[in-house]
Amino acid sequence: MHSLGNDFVMLDGVSAPIALSPEAVRNMTDRHHGIGCDQLIVAEPGADGADFFMRIYNTDGSESGQCGNGARCLSRFVREQGLTEKQTLEIETVSTRFTLSLGAKGGVSAELAAPVFEPQKIPFRAGQMSDGYPVSAAGQTFRIGAVSIGNPHAVLLVDDIDNAPVGKIGPALEHHPDFPERTNVGFVQIADRAHLKLRVWERGVGETLACGSGACAAVSVCRRWELIDDSVSVTLPGGTLDVAWPGGGSIHMSGPTERVFDGLWSLE
Repeated sequence: MHSLGNDFVMLDGVSAPIALSPEAVRNMTDRHHGIGCDQLIVAEPGADGADFFMRIYNTDGSESGQCGNGARCLSRFVREQGLTEKQTLEIETVSTRFTLSLGAKGGVSAELAAPVFEPQKIPFRAGQMSDGYPVSAAGQTFRIGAVSIGNPHAVLLVDDIDNAPVGKIGPALEHHPDFPERTNVGFVQIADRAHLKLRVWERGVGETLACGSGACAAVSVCRRWELIDDSVSVTLPGGTLDVAWPGGGSIHMSGPTERVFDGLWSLE
């Protein structure tokens, strides 16, 4: 499945439990020798009132706590697999909990938990909370916003999104020592107060065509910087997501999902 080219292998871990080693994840997500995807997602039984637990794997075999586009794909996947008849779902991950609503023609909206800016909760090493932090990487110093959308994000502004040094600065900031769990990195160009242009270097993956949590991170940081309005269109290389955040409380994101193909994979 994919949303705006941000693609996922989706597995049904509800009908039968699935245990994946990091090596199995790397093999399956490899675009040359496996199926290939940005992230692998396993739908598992929910607990404590959640309809499902969403387990998220990066292509390097590590786990992630959030994936906005993957979450929206999950909503459609569990419906089409016959695992639920609900239109609205409560989803839990290793780090957060949120609500998904399935709309018409494959569209899905997500109500995610409020963005977290406290450094120790991101986690990000800083003396005190601030709207912006100077961070040096790859021989340059940048002003970044740091936020968690269930996973850590660094957000920085660029003048020209097409020529932003994503492949150079992205991995340098991902592995910056001030982010002890590494971080996703969003490069943002302000088109106007209702429109952002965004490219994202995803932690454990690399640059992707779209990133839902990255879009929410960019909107939350730019909203705190008073550069945009409450409701914004975010254009990524793969297409556009709609994100709304009034400056407090939960953040809302909506966009399309597509089911590409089904298949079988042997873990032996």
